Amino acid sequence: MNFEANGRSPGQRQRLVVIGNGMAGCRAVEEILARDGDRFDVTIFGAEPRVNYNRIMLSPVLAGEKSFDEIVINGQDWYDDNAITLVSGDRVDHINREAKTVVAASGRIEPYDKLLIATGSDPFIIPVPGKDLEGVVTFRDLDDVDKMLAAAEAGKANGGGDAVVIGGGLLGLEAAHGLSLRGMKVTVVHLMPTLMERQLDEAAGWLLKTELERRGQTILTGANTKQILGADGKVAGIELADGTKVKADIVVMAAGIRPATGLAAAAGLDVERGILVDDHMVTSDPDILAVGECVQHRGLCYGLVAPLWDMCRSLADYVTETPSGFEGTVTSTKLKVSGIDLFSAGDFSGAPGPNGELCEDIVMRDAARGQYKRVVVRDGKLVGAVLYGDTADGNWYFDLMRSEADISDIREALIFGQAFASGGARLDPSAAVAALSDDAEICGCNGVSKGKVLSCIEGGAHSVDAVRATCKASASCGQCTGLVETLLTLSLGSEVESGPKTMCKCTSFRHAEVRELILEKGLREIPQIMQELHWTTPDGCSSCRPALNYYLLCAWPGEYEDDQKSRFVNERMHANIQKDGTYSVVPRMWGGLTNPRELRAIADVVEKFNAPMVKVTGGQRLDIFGIKKEDLPAVWADLNAAGMVSGHAYGKSLRTVKTCVGSDWCRFGTQDSTGLGVKIEQMTWGSWMPHKFKIAVSGCPRNCAEATIKDFGVVCVDSGYELHVGGNGGIKVRATDLLCKVATEEEALEHCAAFIQLYREQAWYLERTAPWIERVGLDTVKAALFDDPETIGRLAARFRYAQQFMQDDPWAKRAAGERADLHNHIATVRPLELEVVQ
Repeated sequence: MNFEANGRSPGQRQRLVVIGNGMAGCRAVEEILARDGDRFDVTIFGAEPRVNYNRIMLSPVLAGEKSFDEIVINGQDWYDDNAITLVSGDRVDHINREAKTVVAASGRIEPYDKLLIATGSDPFIIPVPGKDLEGVVTFRDLDDVDKMLAAAEAGKANGGGDAVVIGGGLLGLEAAHGLSLRGMKVTVVHLMPTLMERQLDEAAGWLLKTELERRGQTILTGANTKQILGADGKVAGIELADGTKVKADIVVMAAGIRPATGLAAAAGLDVERGILVDDHMVTSDPDILAVGECVQHRGLCYGLVAPLWDMCRSLADYVTETPSGFEGTVTSTKLKVSGIDLFSAGDFSGAPGPNGELCEDIVMRDAARGQYKRVVVRDGKLVGAVLYGDTADGNWYFDLMRSEADISDIREALIFGQAFASGGARLDPSAAVAALSDDAEICGCNGVSKGKVLSCIEGGAHSVDAVRATCKASASCGQCTGLVETLLTLSLGSEVESGPKTMCKCTSFRHAEVRELILEKGLREIPQIMQELHWTTPDGCSSCRPALNYYLLCAWPGEYEDDQKSRFVNERMHANIQKDGTYSVVPRMWGGLTNPRELRAIADVVEKFNAPMVKVTGGQRLDIFGIKKEDLPAVWADLNAAGMVSGHAYGKSLRTVKTCVGSDWCRFGTQDSTGLGVKIEQMTWGSWMPHKFKIAVSGCPRNCAEATIKDFGVVCVDSGYELHVGGNGGIKVRATDLLCKVATEEEALEHCAAFIQLYREQAWYLERTAPWIERVGLDTVKAALFDDPETIGRLAARFRYAQQFMQDDPWAKRAAGERADLHNHIATVRPLELEVVQ
């Protein structure tokens, strides 16, 4: 029998061991599997006790915009489906090149035929006194995020707490942004005079600093940290070289990274700044490869994802015997910090070329729009670009740099972007995308080119979600979704398969994306949303304006002023319009209870204004029909005088809390259902919701209040209270799901407030609780409420805070004369009485 030199028979799988379960290591394995899935038995070691996730998305996790599950790249099913052995939470400590084995911290010994080192980089800890104090953290993995979240939570008791971020690079600014959104007062300390000096020139850096300061962060540039101050072994602040002291409950070290080369160096591999590799990612040992931030290729170490993906492709080509070779690449950066559009690519230092060619700067500033553009030209080619405020042409500039295209003919128009440089005042966006070369980058987060996206489409990926699942384009930050959609349209025309519906025809964003971006970008006005998110209509439409108005009310309680013209007519009039143009009025009756004074007031109103009908509703209220628009303020004044407020029967809001008589009167009642219903209604009235919201409290399992077909239902039992969610009557009846059981009234109230707030924050506008729960799943709702024992309290607190600004009777304001213009009499239109001629 013939054996290869490594002792394995021909045709037998080789053993590939990967040190590093991060983005680069797993991406390299993906590329290998895509080329030859039967070549290797793969074992992956990861120091963290979790599956592969997207470290770029740690910032949204810190900011509360994404959960860990949402940033997972390869779940456990990926490892299982590809027969990959994952050894997580076990760091490799030693490589025995002679025996061709690796030894983990646990003592596990794993043999290899090929070894891939993908250890990434280590955070640079500045060597100052106090660096080892409790509360000094880095920002490299999920454990670091958890520490920052704990500090932010602890700081809430002191008005938010104080955070210092040392380092004004991309990572530091993302950490500062996340901590700021978590309520902390953030100071960024940066040694250099310009933020992100490796990506930005002085002008763009100044614009960035100004914008971040406007958002509440303190930015100290040219600041050298002398020491970290402590008290009782914990961080208390920092002191700068000039004597300035800054208070801090947490200090985030984000002063840079260094390739993690220790393991390779100890194994005797050639190492300089990084692990030395050739164009095929092979180290000084032909059986050991390396990829990612830990390597040094042709004198350069890369810290951005695009070149790392190119490395992975070259490595996979080599080990599957179709070598291509990595030759280095131009890098680009898009800053993913709330609302700041920034792009940087290439060399903008102004340094002469290798043959002494001088650089030429072309600059455009638009102070009114907060825009700055700078392109650097050398020897007839674009070599660098910095864009601030308008980054639409970033991909085009980047494509020109990568292709080293001669731009002499368009030099005069270059600064104005692709539309002008192409000879037209306005270039069709589809034509601009079509004009990009196949190797133009579409998705920077995942290193996906236009050609790769087109290949996926040709292979059957006929929707955005299918493209995401196939090649990951637009699967991370989502900024390139529009480009992917354009490529789908160019390739398939009308055959594009639609994914989840957008909010309306005015935008390409979905409801969830708009809600996320309102918080991420700090958008506080409807026109601002439309401007920032590129609405295609000047003022929106009847679908998106009410939704945006609600999303802003929910996001910024007490700050955002309700836009009445963005509401439906019933909500503007605070009454339900009927088929004849008159209105019906429903005063609130707490828990369905009333009294003689209220009943007399209703009777008096009916007689005084000649209301033709009074009807008992299914929600235990009295509905007065046939009220003229001009009489509404007077009707409300009379009802207010009897102590009655609006029942909000017209609104996307809490409608009613229906109750049965409970233990006070009923032989079967187990608890005071009426009393609890009154308390719930007094807590929740006035709250605006994605859709109408109904509650019921039944005093026993006989369920006379029909609590199990309500948005939130309470069924009282001997041992306490069963809480039910997601029910509704109507055309499509849906019974509730059991959420949980609690023992006390106080717990029932707290859980009710928490569930409502979760629904308010996560559902789409005009989505009832039933379809919301069916869409996301009951398990998701339960996990959001119960996985963290403190979540119920936090959600309930946010709901109570919002209610401070919502429980203001709109009837009283109108009765006092507010918006009287809405109630002016409009001439009644009656059919003509025709004289019959005999």
